[in-house]
Amino acid sequence: MMPELHLPWLELMILTPLLGAIVVSFLKDKEFAHKICLAVCGLTFVFATGEWMDFGTLHTFEAHDHWDVIEFVFHKDIFIVDELSAPLIPLAALLYLMTVLSTLRTKVARFSFGWTLFAEAILLATLCCREPWAVIAFLVLATIPPWIELRSRKRSTRIYVSHMGLFVVLLVAGQALLNAGAVGTTTATIAGAMLTIAALLRSGIVPLHCWMTDLFEKATFGTALLFVTPMTGAYAVMRLVLPIAPDWALQSIAIVSLFTSVYAAGMALVQVEARRFFCYLFLSHSSLVLVGLELVTPIGLTGALCVWLSVGLSLAGFALTLRCIESRIGQVSLNTFHGLYEHTPTLATLFLLTGLASIGFPGTIGFIGIELLVEGAVGVFPLIGIAVVVAAALNGIAILNAYFRVFTGTTRTSSISLRVRFSERIAVLILTVLIIGGGLFPQPGVSSRYHAAMALISKRDVDSDQRQKDDKQLTQDHSEKTTTHD
Repeated sequence: MMPELHLPWLELMILTPLLGAIVVSFLKDKEFAHKICLAVCGLTFVFATGEWMDFGTLHTFEAHDHWDVIEFVFHKDIFIVDELSAPLIPLAALLYLMTVLSTLRTKVARFSFGWTLFAEAILLATLCCREPWAVIAFLVLATIPPWIELRSRKRSTRIYVSHMGLFVVLLVAGQALLNAGAVGTTTATIAGAMLTIAALLRSGIVPLHCWMTDLFEKATFGTALLFVTPMTGAYAVMRLVLPIAPDWALQSIAIVSLFTSVYAAGMALVQVEARRFFCYLFLSHSSLVLVGLELVTPIGLTGALCVWLSVGLSLAGFALTLRCIESRIGQVSLNTFHGLYEHTPTLATLFLLTGLASIGFPGTIGFIGIELLVEGAVGVFPLIGIAVVVAAALNGIAILNAYFRVFTGTTRTSSISLRVRFSERIAVLILTVLIIGGGLFPQPGVSSRYHAAMALISKRDVDSDQRQKDDKQLTQDHSEKTTTHD
């Protein structure tokens, strides 16, 4: 019997933004809609944090809701939280809360709060789900809000639609073939390949990454940020690909992801526009997460799960800093020096702190994760560890270069105040505490990620043994049929 949470946290945190989206969609006053959206995101974060704390008291690998209404409809546990998703859920809710909180009046008119809440509900539902078809359904729904925003802004949707359309087709067709084909058959192999390509496409792996740079250029920064930083592509890999993929397939994914990480880090060095710079920076880090996930060793997988959390937190803060700067001076060019430090020293500090945390600077939340990831990669193949270090070094150089371009190099004069607003100051304080606190006291997070890694590896080993038995039985049945026919 699966343990259950003490309260229906999962359904509450999914229904709250969904109902909030309906209410906000009828509001004409944008500033009032902003306040309602902020309140809804705050309440959702409270429910998500309650879920994490409640789950921690159970000392189990998985649990379902206290009042699981969905179970009565589908006769199956749809929303389940386990050690993999338990910390990802409050992280996703925090990301939405910080994005809405740091949205200034200059951005309110262009930011869709209704669709943002809808997207949050879909994301949280995805992270609470393990059933393959339900995960696929939520991943498909998540592609709708960015497309609607691109259409409303009268921007071309051809690149986004072509890539997301292929993503949807591969997901649906791959899972359908997997259900239809027997284990070990050619059909099952093709199905696994389709699901893998779909997950890599959603993650932006080279050469399937141009939709991501296009989205950052054409959508609002907040929408693009919220669509990519939760790394739902990595979540799709863990739920749809890892249980069925053979070892050689996972190692191939790791190599492709490693190439993407180094390539994207090099591209981040030469970008002259801040949005594209962040896109490649994020792509490099998210690819490192995939490298660790596909190593399937205790140390490597633990490091990847730690990096998943640290990158999600640090690069989200990094992006929000860039977004706050954009709200003051427009889209930021890295061709020139802007000299903003004297006007916004708080944003400059957060920019540097979050950037260094993402590459594993000592004393920050990313340090332990990067160390574990490198150690796990070296244990499998030394050159992989070297490539991880090279990617981190290139990213570090790119971050420092961007810092000097944005905040130093000249004296800037302005007729209006560019200093940090109260809401931005709160967001900065929260992110700083989490980044430094996670670096100074890493043991709880590392221990949780290690338990999750061991449980996932054990489950994969059990599934692998079952696949081998099924393959042996399939071969035996085929041999008997052949003998009977002869």
